[in-house]
Amino acid sequence: MDYSEVRAQAKKRMNGCRVCKECNGLGCIGEIPGFGGLRTARSFIRNVESLRQYGLIMNSLAQVEEPQTEITLFGMKLSLPVMAAPVGAISLNAKMEGDAAEIEAAYDLAVAQGAAAAGTAAFCGDGGAPFMYEGSLQACKACPGRVIPTIKPREDDKIIEKAKLAAACGAPAVASDVDAATLINMRLLGQPVGPKSPESIRAVSKAVSIPFIVKGIMSAVEAKRCVAAGAGAVVVSNHGGRVLDGMAGTADVLPEIAAAVKGKTTILVDGGVRTGEDVFKMLALGADAVLIGRPVAVAAIGGGAEGVELYFNKIKGELRDAMTITGVRDVRRVPAHVMMRLT
Repeated sequence: MDYSEVRAQAKKRMNGCRVCKECNGLGCIGEIPGFGGLRTARSFIRNVESLRQYGLIMNSLAQVEEPQTEITLFGMKLSLPVMAAPVGAISLNAKMEGDAAEIEAAYDLAVAQGAAAAGTAAFCGDGGAPFMYEGSLQACKACPGRVIPTIKPREDDKIIEKAKLAAACGAPAVASDVDAATLINMRLLGQPVGPKSPESIRAVSKAVSIPFIVKGIMSAVEAKRCVAAGAGAVVVSNHGGRVLDGMAGTADVLPEIAAAVKGKTTILVDGGVRTGEDVFKMLALGADAVLIGRPVAVAAIGGGAEGVELYFNKIKGELRDAMTITGVRDVRRVPAHVMMRLT
């Protein structure tokens, strides 16, 4: 199996994604349920555009032959600073034929096993039906220490209850995508979600024995609030452009957030990352590690765990090439001067 075969199989199996040659939001505008961005998809599109506005600078005389891509995060040794982003309700968004619960469980397991085989980890999602979070927990049990379940912004006691289940299943951390407070899919399934406060973050962080990660931070002010409330990490994310139209891209806001909280908490980021070069750019902008969503979903649906492993290894190879040609030896120390803003 090669990556082109994985994509071809995914295209046959998915009705909620066209598996476009370039995943940039233009081919699925407003398609939710589905993998598209909200309304005009400007937020999805901006994620991709904001990364493209940076160009890498070669430093090919640095003689970096064996760049180091390994990091340690939440007690996990990862072969590269890239993990799967949480994609919940895959049965709804991919619009695949078959039993929804079985599709969800198979997807979560494929992502978890493929990520683990590649030496990294996976965030797994939540959704409006109970089996959607159950799939995350099952994957967590199957790959202990390699899955970070992600909970929708439900009432605090519900988040705490689900977070404790994650800890009991061997999760190294647990997350909540607080930017899903207005998510269409949750409203369609009649699930109560809403905005969270620093007090909520503090309550959950204190109640859970593993790091609590806040996903959906797009400003330095919010990042500082998360740090003050005891969050174990933040994920700079606009939910893939699926909750608000016309937002800034994650690469637009990442430098300011990194300037405010770098070294005080772990900074993760997602949004528009498609290649190892994109990963490298996010690290140069201040991230400690990167999450990738839609392409991992395509890999899992098209090739199962093998497809996911193949995709992560592809990203790792591209990242190593970027490090070699720019003269960066260690992925934990990517300086900002390895690239420049083009526009």
